[in-house]
Amino acid sequence: MSVLLVEAFYGGSHKQLIDLLQGSFHDSVAYTLPAKKWHWRARTAALYFMQAIPSSPSYRVLFTSSVLNLAELVALRPDLASLKKILYFHENQLIYPVRKSQERDFQYGYNQILSCLVADVVVFNSAFNMNSFLSSISTFLKTMPDHRPRGLDQLIRPKCRVVYFPIRLPDVTRPVSIYPKACLYLPQDLSLSAPSPQDPPNLSETAKTSTAGSTHEAQKELPGKRPSPTGQQLPPQQGGDTGAPQGHPAPSRPIGHEDTAPQPLHIVWPHRWEHDKDPQLFLQTLLKLKEQELNFEVSVLGETFTDVPDVFAEAREQLAHHVCHWGFVPSKEDYLSVLCHADVVVSTAKHEFFGVAIATQRRRSWCFSNVQPCAFPWLSALCCCPQAKGLEAKRLLSYWLEAVHCGCYPLCPKALVYPEIFHDVYLYSTPEQLFKRLQVFCKRPHLVRQHILEVTTGRFSWDTLEEEYRSLLSSGPSSHAHSKNAASSEGT
Repeated sequence: MSVLLVEAFYGGSHKQLIDLLQGSFHDSVAYTLPAKKWHWRARTAALYFMQAIPSSPSYRVLFTSSVLNLAELVALRPDLASLKKILYFHENQLIYPVRKSQERDFQYGYNQILSCLVADVVVFNSAFNMNSFLSSISTFLKTMPDHRPRGLDQLIRPKCRVVYFPIRLPDVTRPVSIYPKACLYLPQDLSLSAPSPQDPPNLSETAKTSTAGSTHEAQKELPGKRPSPTGQQLPPQQGGDTGAPQGHPAPSRPIGHEDTAPQPLHIVWPHRWEHDKDPQLFLQTLLKLKEQELNFEVSVLGETFTDVPDVFAEAREQLAHHVCHWGFVPSKEDYLSVLCHADVVVSTAKHEFFGVAIATQRRRSWCFSNVQPCAFPWLSALCCCPQAKGLEAKRLLSYWLEAVHCGCYPLCPKALVYPEIFHDVYLYSTPEQLFKRLQVFCKRPHLVRQHILEVTTGRFSWDTLEEEYRSLLSSGPSSHAHSKNAASSEGT
């Protein structure tokens, strides 16, 4: 085995990347630790892998994420020092949004800087991730009391490059049970075309033009109320809380049922339940919509961990009559079923480097043809349209990519990685802008249901990125000149 894959936090997108690489490179071997107690993994994983990884003369390349302190591992295992060492950043700790400045643990960011210094190639999953890390090194090191090193960013930058997170999506060209029957009525010759950066799509104009030609005929088959792909609500034991208070029926959309009145706007929030995703902003916005007596439904998805912010329990009670689904959905089919019902996917994240969950949401008035969504959680959402042909879908860390892949209209902060992927029409700058956009959509849900999403996703697919990863994991010496050029071009 020539490729040594090491992952100290084998879960979420970290697991998906290791699994994809191991399945694609038959001369690879993986050593991992379960995705538990992240802080302890970052502190102690090197010592574990020192003993767990057997010595072998066949190793040529070492690939690991930035959770591992690579400097410690190489010092503990000198036989690994001569390998081509690739460090992959899913996220960086230098700009993690701690609630209080004194809570920031210097060790985690310091470990990542040390790992960069001993790595041969440093790979980031987005330009935002790379640029925010490099530009924060000097400020981060100012927390040291004295004898601060200088120019470390200049030593690290030539090694850096951006290689997007790859997605290998399942083939859904055949009818799939999780998709509404409406997909059968859509024309098969429509394809997604991206707008020029100078001419971002206009929401109202796009909605108007979507009624032309064969798309107009397809829309006649699509009532405002979308059918349930399963015909049943997800049972709580399989898919979390259905949302209806005791004594009130849970919302349901049986297949084939049609109404002339449009269904309420269905809003989905697919993040893990932690403070860096700013659930308070999202839930407070929903409560403002409720105060305005606007018609909407909400599904709050994502994983929960030991410490769940109190705002979830409080909002759950106040929003009881608006809830479609509340809680983590362990079943992939049930999870995509929820996404395929949603109209809008919202991100309120304060910490996001590659939003996979947002980009998989679907649109009802169009279909993709031979398009593959990217690996951002929010981008996966944009591409997963129930009418899609030739699309693939895979669940990733941020859950956004799957939401957009399923056709949802994304609303994201005009910050972090999102402007790297989305036009301004999908971005908001302030909490008030988020509220006003949702207010309009609640009153006129057809604006999002008829909108043609303008996102170029093919560059994030495994088919597009495979050769770049094969070159990256080749056993030849790393090309610092190429890496420097890549870093320079991405940093401009």
